[in-house]
Amino acid sequence: MNTETIVHPRLHHLGLTTSNADAMVSWYRTVIGMDLVHRTDSATDTSGGAPTMKSAWVTNDEANHRLAFVEMPGLIADENKAQHHRVQHFAFAYRTLEELLGSYVRLKGLDITPVLCTDGGAQTAFYYTDPDGNSVELHVDNFGDSWTSMEHMRHSHDFAARPIGHFVDPDKLVEAFEAGASPSEISKRAWCDEFAPAQPYDPSVLL
Repeated sequence: MNTETIVHPRLHHLGLTTSNADAMVSWYRTVIGMDLVHRTDSATDTSGGAPTMKSAWVTNDEANHRLAFVEMPGLIADENKAQHHRVQHFAFAYRTLEELLGSYVRLKGLDITPVLCTDGGAQTAFYYTDPDGNSVELHVDNFGDSWTSMEHMRHSHDFAARPIGHFVDPDKLVEAFEAGASPSEISKRAWCDEFAPAQPYDPSVLL
Protein backbone atom coordinates (compact mmCIF):
# COMPACT_ATOMS: atom_id res chain seq x y z
CA MET A 1 0.00 0.00 0.00
CA ASN A 2 1.37 3.41 -0.99
CA THR A 3 1.33 5.66 2.07
CA GLU A 4 3.99 8.19 1.03
CA THR A 5 3.50 9.34 -2.57
CA ILE A 6 0.69 11.77 -3.34
CA VAL A 7 -1.80 10.07 -5.64
CA HIS A 8 -3.44 12.38 -8.21
CA PRO A 9 -7.13 11.47 -8.44
CA ARG A 10 -9.15 13.08 -11.22
CA LEU A 11 -12.09 15.35 -10.55
CA HIS A 12 -15.11 13.14 -11.22
CA HIS A 13 -18.31 15.10 -10.56
CA LEU A 14 -19.92 18.10 -8.93
CA GLY A 15 -22.93 18.05 -6.63
CA LEU A 16 -25.20 21.08 -6.70
CA THR A 17 -28.10 21.97 -4.44
CA THR A 18 -31.03 23.53 -6.26
CA SER A 19 -34.63 24.56 -5.78
CA ASN A 20 -35.64 23.06 -9.15
CA ALA A 21 -33.88 19.86 -10.16
CA ASP A 22 -36.08 19.37 -13.21
CA ALA A 23 -35.13 22.78 -14.64
CA MET A 24 -31.44 22.08 -14.05
CA VAL A 25 -31.61 18.65 -15.72
CA SER A 26 -33.42 20.19 -18.70
CA TRP A 27 -30.89 23.03 -19.08
CA TYR A 28 -27.80 20.80 -18.91
CA ARG A 29 -29.42 18.30 -21.27
CA THR A 30 -30.04 21.12 -23.78
CA VAL A 31 -26.69 22.88 -23.41
CA ILE A 32 -24.17 20.04 -23.17
CA GLY A 33 -26.15 16.89 -23.85
CA MET A 34 -26.35 15.53 -20.33
CA ASP A 35 -28.38 12.31 -20.08
CA LEU A 36 -30.40 11.45 -17.01
CA VAL A 37 -28.87 8.41 -15.29
CA HIS A 38 -31.19 8.25 -12.30
CA ARG A 39 -33.81 10.38 -10.58
CA THR A 40 -35.51 9.89 -7.23
CA ASP A 41 -38.12 11.82 -5.28
CA SER A 42 -36.11 11.29 -2.14
CA ALA A 43 -32.45 10.33 -1.79
CA THR A 44 -32.81 9.83 1.95
CA ASP A 45 -34.80 7.68 4.32
CA THR A 46 -37.54 10.04 5.47
CA SER A 47 -38.99 7.69 8.07
CA GLY A 48 -37.01 9.38 10.84
CA GLY A 49 -38.18 12.84 9.90
CA ALA A 50 -35.36 13.63 7.47
CA PRO A 51 -36.35 16.12 4.76
CA THR A 52 -37.36 14.86 1.33
CA MET A 53 -34.60 15.55 -1.18
CA LYS A 54 -35.41 15.05 -4.85
CA SER A 55 -32.15 14.10 -6.58
CA ALA A 56 -30.97 13.53 -10.13
CA TRP A 57 -27.70 12.26 -11.56
CA VAL A 58 -26.64 13.18 -15.10
CA THR A 59 -23.68 12.50 -17.38
CA ASN A 60 -22.53 13.14 -20.94
CA ASP A 61 -19.67 10.64 -21.13
CA GLU A 62 -18.56 7.28 -19.74
CA ALA A 63 -18.76 8.34 -16.09
CA ASN A 64 -21.77 7.13 -14.12
CA HIS A 65 -22.48 10.80 -13.41
CA ARG A 66 -20.77 14.15 -13.82
CA LEU A 67 -23.33 16.33 -12.04
CA ALA A 68 -25.65 15.53 -9.17
CA PHE A 69 -28.58 17.81 -8.42
CA VAL A 70 -30.13 17.74 -4.97
CA GLU A 71 -33.40 19.63 -4.65
CA MET A 72 -33.54 21.07 -1.15
CA PRO A 73 -36.76 22.46 0.32
CA GLY A 74 -36.64 26.09 1.39
CA LEU A 75 -33.70 27.23 -0.73
CA ILE A 76 -33.84 30.85 -1.85
CA ALA A 77 -32.00 32.73 -4.58
CA ASP A 78 -29.06 34.69 -3.16
CA GLU A 79 -28.84 38.16 -4.66
CA ASN A 80 -25.42 38.67 -3.04
CA LYS A 81 -23.78 35.33 -3.88
CA ALA A 82 -20.55 37.12 -4.89
CA GLN A 83 -20.06 37.95 -1.21
CA HIS A 84 -20.05 34.30 -0.18
CA HIS A 85 -17.55 31.46 -0.42
CA ARG A 86 -18.69 29.31 -3.33
CA VAL A 87 -17.66 27.62 -6.55
CA GLN A 88 -17.05 30.55 -8.93
CA HIS A 89 -17.51 28.51 -12.11
CA PHE A 90 -17.01 25.08 -13.58
CA ALA A 91 -16.09 24.13 -17.12
CA PHE A 92 -16.73 21.64 -19.89
CA ALA A 93 -14.22 21.18 -22.71
CA TYR A 94 -14.86 20.64 -26.41
CA ARG A 95 -12.34 18.86 -28.62
CA THR A 96 -12.26 21.52 -31.36
CA LEU A 97 -13.09 25.15 -31.96
CA GLU A 98 -15.62 24.01 -34.55
CA GLU A 99 -17.50 22.08 -31.85
CA LEU A 100 -17.52 25.10 -29.53
CA LEU A 101 -18.70 27.50 -32.22
CA GLY A 102 -21.27 25.08 -33.58
CA SER A 103 -22.69 24.65 -30.08
CA TYR A 104 -22.78 28.43 -29.66
CA VAL A 105 -24.83 28.80 -32.85
CA ARG A 106 -27.18 25.97 -31.83
CA LEU A 107 -27.77 27.44 -28.38
CA LYS A 108 -28.21 30.96 -29.72
CA GLY A 109 -31.08 29.60 -31.80
CA LEU A 110 -32.66 28.48 -28.52
CA ASP A 111 -32.13 31.92 -26.94
CA ILE A 112 -29.34 30.60 -24.71
CA THR A 113 -26.42 33.00 -25.06
CA PRO A 114 -23.14 33.47 -23.18
CA VAL A 115 -22.68 36.36 -20.79
CA LEU A 116 -18.94 36.69 -21.51
CA CYS A 117 -16.56 35.29 -24.15
CA THR A 118 -12.79 35.43 -24.10
CA ASP A 119 -9.66 34.09 -25.75
CA GLY A 120 -7.27 33.49 -22.88
CA GLY A 121 -4.42 32.25 -25.05
CA ALA A 122 -4.51 28.68 -23.79
CA GLN A 123 -8.23 28.43 -24.39
CA THR A 124 -11.24 30.10 -25.94
CA ALA A 125 -14.05 30.19 -23.39
CA PHE A 126 -17.73 31.11 -23.45
CA TYR A 127 -19.43 31.60 -20.09
CA TYR A 128 -23.13 30.81 -19.63
CA THR A 129 -25.49 31.09 -16.66
CA ASP A 130 -27.61 28.10 -15.67
CA PRO A 131 -31.14 28.40 -14.19
CA ASP A 132 -29.74 28.77 -10.67
CA GLY A 133 -27.25 31.48 -11.67
CA ASN A 134 -24.16 29.25 -11.66
CA SER A 135 -21.43 30.27 -14.10
CA VAL A 136 -20.76 27.46 -16.59
CA GLU A 137 -17.75 27.69 -18.90
CA LEU A 138 -17.69 25.96 -22.28
CA HIS A 139 -14.22 26.03 -23.79
CA VAL A 140 -11.72 24.58 -26.20
CA ASP A 141 -7.97 24.17 -25.67
CA ASN A 142 -6.37 26.43 -28.29
CA PHE A 143 -3.30 24.21 -28.48
CA GLY A 144 -5.25 20.96 -28.74
CA ASP A 145 -2.80 19.55 -26.21
CA SER A 146 -3.23 19.92 -22.47
CA TRP A 147 0.51 19.67 -21.80
CA THR A 148 1.31 22.47 -24.26
CA SER A 149 -1.41 24.70 -22.85
CA MET A 150 -0.13 24.03 -19.33
CA GLU A 151 3.37 25.11 -20.34
CA HIS A 152 1.86 28.20 -21.92
CA MET A 153 0.13 29.09 -18.67
CA ARG A 154 3.28 28.41 -16.67
CA HIS A 155 5.69 30.42 -18.81
CA SER A 156 3.88 32.83 -21.15
CA HIS A 157 4.52 36.50 -20.38
CA ASP A 158 1.34 37.35 -22.29
CA PHE A 159 -0.72 35.09 -20.09
CA ALA A 160 0.92 36.42 -16.93
CA ALA A 161 0.11 39.97 -17.99
CA ARG A 162 -3.47 39.22 -19.02
CA PRO A 163 -4.78 35.90 -17.65
CA ILE A 164 -8.38 36.55 -18.64
CA GLY A 165 -7.19 37.21 -22.19
CA HIS A 166 -9.04 39.33 -24.74
CA PHE A 167 -12.81 39.62 -24.95
CA VAL A 168 -14.29 38.28 -28.18
CA ASP A 169 -17.61 38.50 -29.99
CA PRO A 170 -18.58 34.87 -30.73
CA ASP A 171 -20.43 35.86 -33.92
CA LYS A 172 -17.19 37.36 -35.26
CA LEU A 173 -15.37 34.12 -34.46
CA VAL A 174 -18.04 32.15 -36.33
CA GLU A 175 -17.68 34.47 -39.32
CA ALA A 176 -13.90 34.12 -39.36
CA PHE A 177 -14.09 30.34 -39.01
CA GLU A 178 -16.62 30.03 -41.83
CA ALA A 179 -14.36 32.24 -43.98
CA GLY A 180 -11.61 29.61 -43.64
CA ALA A 181 -9.46 30.94 -40.79
CA SER A 182 -7.71 28.24 -38.79
CA PRO A 183 -8.22 28.00 -35.01
CA SER A 184 -4.64 29.15 -34.36
CA GLU A 185 -5.07 32.11 -36.69
CA ILE A 186 -8.33 33.05 -34.98
CA SER A 187 -6.65 32.98 -31.58
CA LYS A 188 -3.79 35.19 -32.79
CA ARG A 189 -6.26 37.65 -34.30
CA ALA A 190 -8.26 37.64 -31.07
CA TRP A 191 -5.16 38.80 -29.21
CA CYS A 192 -4.98 41.72 -31.63
CA ASP A 193 -8.56 42.57 -30.60
CA GLU A 194 -9.85 41.96 -34.11
CA PHE A 195 -12.89 40.17 -32.69
CA ALA A 196 -13.60 42.53 -29.79
CA PRO A 197 -17.30 42.95 -28.93
CA ALA A 198 -18.96 46.26 -29.72
CA GLN A 199 -19.53 46.74 -26.00
CA PRO A 200 -16.89 45.39 -23.59
CA TYR A 201 -18.12 42.69 -21.25
CA ASP A 202 -18.49 43.37 -17.56
CA PRO A 203 -16.39 40.70 -15.78
CA SER A 204 -18.55 41.10 -12.67
CA VAL A 205 -21.21 38.96 -14.43
CA LEU A 206 -19.05 35.98 -13.44
CA LEU A 207 -19.08 36.90 -9.76
